[in-house]
Amino acid sequence: MPQEQFLEVIDRDEAERRFRRAVRLTPLEAECVPLAESLGRVLSGDVAAAVDVPFFDRSNFDGFAVRAADTSGASEESPRRLRLLAETLATGIVPQLEVVPGAASAIATGGMLPRGADAVVMVEHTDEEGGELLVRRALTPGVGVSFAGTDLGRGETVLRRGDVLTSRETGVLAAIGVSRVAVWRRPRVAILSTGDEIVAPGEPMQPGKVYDSNARIIADAVREAGGEPVELGIVPDDLERLRQNLREAVTACDVVLLSGGTSKGQGDLSYRAVRELTDPGIVAHGVALKPGKPICLAASGTKPVVVLPGFPTSAIFTFHEFVAPVIRALAGRPPASRTTVPARLAVKVNSEAGRTEYVLVGLVERLQTSPGETALAAYPMGKGSGSVTTFSYADAFLTIGRHVEIVEAGQLVDVQLLGRDLRPADLVVIGSHCIGLDYLLGRLQDLGYRTKFLAAGSMAGLDAARRGECDLAGVHLLDPETGQYNLPFLSDDLDLIAGYGRLQGIVFRRGDARFEGREAQAAVAAVANDSACAMVNRNPGSGTRILIDRLLVGARPAGYAIQPRSHNAVAAAVAQGRADWGVAIRRVADQAGLGFLPLAHEQYDFVFPKSRAQRPAITAFRRLLADADVQRSLAERGLKQA
Repeated sequence: MPQEQFLEVIDRDEAERRFRRAVRLTPLEAECVPLAESLGRVLSGDVAAAVDVPFFDRSNFDGFAVRAADTSGASEESPRRLRLLAETLATGIVPQLEVVPGAASAIATGGMLPRGADAVVMVEHTDEEGGELLVRRALTPGVGVSFAGTDLGRGETVLRRGDVLTSRETGVLAAIGVSRVAVWRRPRVAILSTGDEIVAPGEPMQPGKVYDSNARIIADAVREAGGEPVELGIVPDDLERLRQNLREAVTACDVVLLSGGTSKGQGDLSYRAVRELTDPGIVAHGVALKPGKPICLAASGTKPVVVLPGFPTSAIFTFHEFVAPVIRALAGRPPASRTTVPARLAVKVNSEAGRTEYVLVGLVERLQTSPGETALAAYPMGKGSGSVTTFSYADAFLTIGRHVEIVEAGQLVDVQLLGRDLRPADLVVIGSHCIGLDYLLGRLQDLGYRTKFLAAGSMAGLDAARRGECDLAGVHLLDPETGQYNLPFLSDDLDLIAGYGRLQGIVFRRGDARFEGREAQAAVAAVANDSACAMVNRNPGSGTRILIDRLLVGARPAGYAIQPRSHNAVAAAVAQGRADWGVAIRRVADQAGLGFLPLAHEQYDFVFPKSRAQRPAITAFRRLLADADVQRSLAERGLKQA
């Protein structure tokens, strides 16, 4: 019986287009799993802190909780004397006594700071004498204290959907009290090995047989891509039995992979079983690749069904080219990044015209003959698609286009590294915190961009952009001379993406007569010198801090030294009674159930280095801001574009 030919040998990119049109490429449904079982899973939604971290103002060491002002001028020779309160604050103890002027409370490491205290003096810098505490070192507010919400504020976005949970992320989730976490369900991937010649590892080897290495390679590659392999064992060359196994696999799993039996020879049955699928069935059989020409791409409904070549190198290459991206999409993972580095090809490589060829290479350092010269040489690994070891030993691969027949020795080529797990952020943002920015970064994550945000304040973000340390800086800086926001602060090497307006104001607990129903400026003026009315400040360099200092006109109310880095932390301090007022945006006040006195309409924009203007993540960010649905979502958060 003559061997049948491939249905149609098509270009690699065309095969990929057909396959992707036929299959599902969005995450599967979400499921809730115990935190202890979440390692390696992908978040299906943003995670916000339900508590402040730390949950309370706590001591960093054993010592005494004091008012920093009471230690002014203290030294070894001239200690300050304070009255010791009859309370020792061990860990887990809620303070009952307020530290009034001239008093101090003993406190242990991790102990809860009592009201009135704003610093902790180390026990080594004190002595006790006749019921009094002798303090031998002067302190400033905040020394020895980790203030509530300074690590994370209640309501603050901690992790974003699309994040892959490593031990770092699971530790953060534990720190905010999460016991179960919502993640995308991992796609179940059926793996069927076919052929009478295949035997399972551990079985006795016989003449004419080969061990089934493909199943192991593919199963672990499925795990690396975020899937759950379902190993269905080896099916002999029995068409009816293969049909039955295929039907069961399609019913039970989200992806079906067969290994071997795709070349359409007399003993190759996999393609025969798969071609009976409909809706749409086979979309590509035979792709202009080397290795990997025999691959068969199909779908049942929107479920991918793929027959991988039997040779190990061909199987793993085609898996990573066509299947792994689909599994990652179903699992909610971003596309895998491939690192490309320049290298000099060590020997000439001949290629077959008409097929895209992948050449596995080993990389070695080479002597640099001139400054800036590439330091790597690439040596083709050879051994062919049937080699089991080539892929595991290679460092990278070279792609040769279908119209290229020869790549000469010494030619500079780009090679893609294999096995890189960690991926740097696509977009780094430093500057002022805003809930709108949280939303936008979450949308970027949906688009496959990995993002990183550092809350450092507007001025610090502006400086980072000038130094080229970030892609974007979130800023809301008012120039008092021009009355303009942000634009006057740009230098020649910076540009600006217009953001949106937002309303800042005084936040307070509802019913507080000192604020309820009053104008913001009048209320602050009335309490600025009231020692019983504590504020919560913002970090120096932030746009909100500049607004606060202008509002206070030189006054330094109680709590001025407490300086969290986000609006959420300010709201948490007021809501929990650690402070009586602060400045935050309206949306955060509403979410915390706080009163709000409007103070200033401001413009929140995004500054970027001109040298990074063409980065894909910045281009995507621009498109997001211009999107009508995004604008509506921002408006729902109280953030409106001009």
